[in-house]
Amino acid sequence: MRRPVSSLSLSSSLKVKLVRAGFQTTTDLQNLDPETLSAEASISQQEALEALQAARAGEGAASVTALELLQKEEEFRSIVTFSSQLDDALGGGIPVGKVSEICGAPGVGKTQLCLQLAVDVQVPQCFGGLGGQVIFVDTEGSFQLQRVTDLAGAAVRHCSLLAEDEEQRVAMTTFSVETILSNIFLVRCHDYVELLAELHLLPDFLRGKPKLRLLVIDSVAFPFLRLHDDLSQRTRLLQGLGLQLIATATGHNIAVVITNHMSTRLGGGQSQLVPALGDIWGHAASIRLLLRWEESRRLASIVKSPGHMDATVQYQITCEGFRDADQSEQLQRKRPRIQNNQ
Repeated sequence: MRRPVSSLSLSSSLKVKLVRAGFQTTTDLQNLDPETLSAEASISQQEALEALQAARAGEGAASVTALELLQKEEEFRSIVTFSSQLDDALGGGIPVGKVSEICGAPGVGKTQLCLQLAVDVQVPQCFGGLGGQVIFVDTEGSFQLQRVTDLAGAAVRHCSLLAEDEEQRVAMTTFSVETILSNIFLVRCHDYVELLAELHLLPDFLRGKPKLRLLVIDSVAFPFLRLHDDLSQRTRLLQGLGLQLIATATGHNIAVVITNHMSTRLGGGQSQLVPALGDIWGHAASIRLLLRWEESRRLASIVKSPGHMDATVQYQITCEGFRDADQSEQLQRKRPRIQNNQ
């Protein structure tokens, strides 16, 4: 859907520059790269990235019926986490076609879960998986190749033990550590400009990778830390980013998983740990998981989901990956949803 540039979520000065340069609608910004737009509109490449991001998010999508949405959701399975209790609470795992956010303090297991998903999305379809590929955007330098190799080896061993029929045995001939590693496309971003640039190029990359079923951004908060002095710009960029991630998930039928830090909120003379980036960012994800410590136990809570009850399950990080906690230590609490906690 074509929209006027003046209606985009951009600063007034940037919209004036674009209109004066002859860019009246989002259609005029199509097929441009940041360098070209920067030169033609006499703006910085950072401003060009922001404009292209807002234009792409503002184009919208064709309307569909509720039945078509249901059929699309049923067509694609979820990505299992290898924690059966968390998968059950999520209705099968991390859903394809939606944005899921994993929040938590450092060391609680956010990256471990992302690495696990990067392996699990590749489980062959005959074993109940997606047989897909993944693009992993690392903004903190936390991607650990040896750890991914260990998780891949554990997944291969697990599936080989389950193989019963000829189709599964044939699938195991190509499901190996080497193929798993070759299907993980790693991108390293050092700041928010590089992150936005990579996401601007993502649609072209996805068109050439029809088997790609997962996008991981670990983490979304870190690149924007330097913008703490310019909250208005950060809010605009995050709003555009959120819309773009939603459009990517729904338009390309992939699961988008992002991690987020925790920050301290002060109010009423008390402090509370909450997901970073503010309340507005909380609307970007359909599902929000909170990983936390409770004494020596690791707990995963569903604190936001339109289709699931609030639930808390216990998990552990083992040498083989993200798993259920020992049965003797299991803790699971479920309660009817009353309101979304953001």
